[in-house]
Amino acid sequence: MSDPVVQLAYLVSTGLFIFALKWMNHPETARRAVLSGVAAMALAIIGTCLSPGLISSHFKYIALAAIIGTVIGVPLSWVPLTAVPQRTALSHAFGGLAAGLVGVAEFYKQHAEGGHALGRFETSALCAEVLLGFLTFTGSLMAAGKLQELKFIPSRPVTYKGQNVVNLSLLGIAVFCCVLLVIDGARFQHLFPVVVILALLFGVLLIIPIGGADMPTVISLLNSYAGLSAVAMGFVMGNKLLITAGALDGSSGLILSIIMCKAMNRSFANVLFGAFGKVQRAEAAAENKIIRSATPRDAAELMENASLVVIVPGYGMAVAQAQHRVREVYDQLTKRGIRVKFGIHPVAGRMPGHMNVLLAEADIPYEDLVEMDEINPEMPQCDICLVIGANDVVNPAARDNPKSPIYGMPIIEADKAKVILAVKRSMNPGFAGIENDLYYNEKTLMVFGDAKAVAGEIAKHLAGDSSE
Repeated sequence: MSDPVVQLAYLVSTGLFIFALKWMNHPETARRAVLSGVAAMALAIIGTCLSPGLISSHFKYIALAAIIGTVIGVPLSWVPLTAVPQRTALSHAFGGLAAGLVGVAEFYKQHAEGGHALGRFETSALCAEVLLGFLTFTGSLMAAGKLQELKFIPSRPVTYKGQNVVNLSLLGIAVFCCVLLVIDGARFQHLFPVVVILALLFGVLLIIPIGGADMPTVISLLNSYAGLSAVAMGFVMGNKLLITAGALDGSSGLILSIIMCKAMNRSFANVLFGAFGKVQRAEAAAENKIIRSATPRDAAELMENASLVVIVPGYGMAVAQAQHRVREVYDQLTKRGIRVKFGIHPVAGRMPGHMNVLLAEADIPYEDLVEMDEINPEMPQCDICLVIGANDVVNPAARDNPKSPIYGMPIIEADKAKVILAVKRSMNPGFAGIENDLYYNEKTLMVFGDAKAVAGEIAKHLAGDSSE
């Protein structure tokens, strides 16, 4: 096949990747987006196999890699929605590892042949590819471990004196080694393994001081790093599709990170180096706070007399797999002519769009999913705010307490509703490790229990089934 055919395949593949991103903007076109992305990747692989320089004997290695990837990838797709964040982090880890390994292979291949094909620009791109690829690999593994709450990887920040100085020093040494490699790759090629080792180590050290509350932002940043490593790989290998696809991946991850940092009123520096999420309990312990509780029957009776109910979902709903029971509550309320809206915080759950995916699975109408900035003006007119599994994203301390570590983070102002019903297993703090002042508000009634069971009981009472 001629090279123009390959370039045409790459061009169409790039267009399909762009459409995939575009169609991801709405649930109605999300399935089309997935199919577009799959078609784009398949076309990219076919185009590569048709490349004039590819030797026929290499096809067996390509087929073997495809089989191994399928064997690993299919089981990874069978995960509950609660595990999607760590599943996403693993995808970034594999992407970073692939970029790093290709960079290592290309470096030693070129130097085995004399290194004449690697100019300074190509060497710079290769160093960036290896540095970003390997730090994305270990960083993503650490993020997945924190999200999975593995015993040997604490979800809380791990900090020590001079941590940022150590981290930045390691990165500085790695960059310095890269500069020497660019100046004279043949003379300083013994420094290349140092770059690899430092990149792997930096990925670990970059993530351990970051608390679980910041993992959604970290995941999107790692997505950006993986994309940038693919861009660098594209420049090294002279592959235009890698450059464009990596740029799409990197820029979309960066934009998403910016949106999420804005949603938390945080900067990148604060997320990466602020050790956010440290448990602070001293002030709370000194106060005498009153908790008011209610039963699912009480909650149902309050809601059936409301005009507007706003449901604020969070990670607790995801853990309990309560979205379908929440849909039953929604159906019973709307049958009574009660308006129901869902207040969606940008960082609710453990990854961007987590709540949207869960509610879409339960066929909640998309028009009833309202973003934070749009729902907050309606909260003073809200009769009942049902907080189901959400914690930090409705904590008034973010607005009212300058001493709180989450102060300044925009929240859904559930405390402005006339009555707040908070469904929670216990009074334990949320993922950020911060006590929620909302639970002690005089308008708040705690409905203790598993979110799925509580929502099911509420729906049952709303339907007129009073049996216990």
